[in-house]
Amino acid sequence: MGLSKSQLQAFRETLLTMRQETEQLIASSEDFGTKEELIKESMGELSSYDNHPGDHGTELYEREKDIALSDHTNRELKEINRALEKINSGSYGTCETCGKTIPLARLKAHPTATRCVEHSRDQTVAEQRPIEEEIIEPPFEKFVNDEGENTSYDAEDAWQDVAKMGTSETPSDFFSNEKTDYNKMYMNADERIGSVESVEGFLATNQRGTRRDVLENEEHEKYEEENENN
Repeated sequence: MGLSKSQLQAFRETLLTMRQETEQLIASSEDFGTKEELIKESMGELSSYDNHPGDHGTELYEREKDIALSDHTNRELKEINRALEKINSGSYGTCETCGKTIPLARLKAHPTATRCVEHSRDQTVAEQRPIEEEIIEPPFEKFVNDEGENTSYDAEDAWQDVAKMGTSETPSDFFSNEKTDYNKMYMNADERIGSVESVEGFLATNQRGTRRDVLENEEHEKYEEENENN
């Protein structure tokens, strides 16, 4: 069952009020200061050359916030105008996806709704994620063949070979405090190459197996420390 004329008129008045308030907000804030081309212009400074980096960070944060507010408010204005167009065309209150009537309670809570709850855009998560989220995982995990067990030379191995030459990482860049050797400031630096068990890293023998020896290296020292109480 569709909306009555009185209900449509009530929604029209609500949307017109919302549009007026939104347009006034955009005009009074000069679109949240985004009309200024540069940050220094919005801050009222001729130059930002002598500003502290911390001040630059604050200005950048405020600029990003203003841009986000501007995008949100202008998108809200477009949704209001779209809802008014639907009232004029007689399609207001009908889901654009399934064609069913949008419940009255939803329209009262969200007058610009064009879809029912089951088909709203909030039901899906956008695949385009912020670039900042890439620091959550090491970058090599995004390469092919890195997700499962792989014995071939893959992207992670290539990165490790390059990182052995030195990186800009420090112990504070890692989640744990176990890394203290600046020559191993990269992920999985302690991974064994050419052996499976720790003893294989320091036990040596000749080709015939008649002579055995222990190599005094880091693997041996670590093994002794781990088993000194056994």
